[in-house]
Amino acid sequence: MATVPEILSASQGTFMVNDTIEKTTNFDVIVVLSNTVFTSIKANGVDIKSTLIADPTVALKPGAIIRVNEGQFSGIQLASGQVALIL
Repeated sequence: MATVPEILSASQGTFMVNDTIEKTTNFDVIVVLSNTVFTSIKANGVDIKSTLIADPTVALKPGAIIRVNEGQFSGIQLASGQVALIL
C-alpha cells in the first residue's frame, strides 16, 4: 500500500477508466472525474461497493475520492462515468 505522499502525488502513476469493461489491477484510490455509477468495486476479488457507497445506484459526483481502509482495490467496473485510478 502506498503512503499518503505517494498517493497525493500519484507517484506510482494513474489509469483512466472511461468504459464499462472491468479493469482488474491493484490500486489505492479512486478519484471520480464525472458523474459515475459503479457496477463493481473490488478488494481481494470481492465486490465491496455497497460498503463504500450508501446508494450505489446513484451517481457519485466529480471530486469524490474513495479509498479502502486496508490493503488495495483489485478491480473496478463502471456502468457510466469516468474515474482515475491512483496506482
